[in-house]
Amino acid sequence: PEVADIPDRFKVTGPDNLQLLVLGGIEEPASGCLCPENALIRTLLFNLLVKRNEVIIVDFEAGLEHLGRGTAKGIDVMLVVTEPSQKSLDLCNKIIDLSKKLGVVNIFLIANKVFDDSQLATINERIKNWEIPLYHSIPFDLEIGKADLKGASPLDHNDKSEAIQSIKRLYDKLKKLKLELFDL
Repeated sequence: PEVADIPDRFKVTGPDNLQLLVLGGIEEPASGCLCPENALIRTLLFNLLVKRNEVIIVDFEAGLEHLGRGTAKGIDVMLVVTEPSQKSLDLCNKIIDLSKKLGVVNIFLIANKVFDDSQLATINERIKNWEIPLYHSIPFDLEIGKADLKGASPLDHNDKSEAIQSIKRLYDKLKKLKLELFDL
């Protein structure tokens, strides 16, 4: 499909010239598969990454759909987010495996909603054979839940919260990573 004009027509520009484009999603029950939407997203990502040389952050829904449909093909860096649970770690292991098979070379694991160092130790023990280190961890923070319940941005609710501070450190790490990987 022709996609070159989609970002400019449908984007919303936010702070720091960040541009947001929301794509896909299930709106109605029994509406069928998302194959057409995934084809559009795959083509759009190719257009943005290759033809426009944009830095794109794609927030896929948790699960394997985007990997099974090849939507994530051609992505330079995959941030895989886990929570401290067996089920989440199992899913992340599968996501990492499928990402490698799609040719994603730079894969980083991020632990979210971590209560304490014992959970981090358990995660590190579980992933020691994955060849993917734990890149960053974000602590569990009640302030995030409070903001969500109010329908507010966590930044607007309490930009000093532990989780927000950790996310800011992650942002700084990712900026350095971008320089290391792509701005040689």
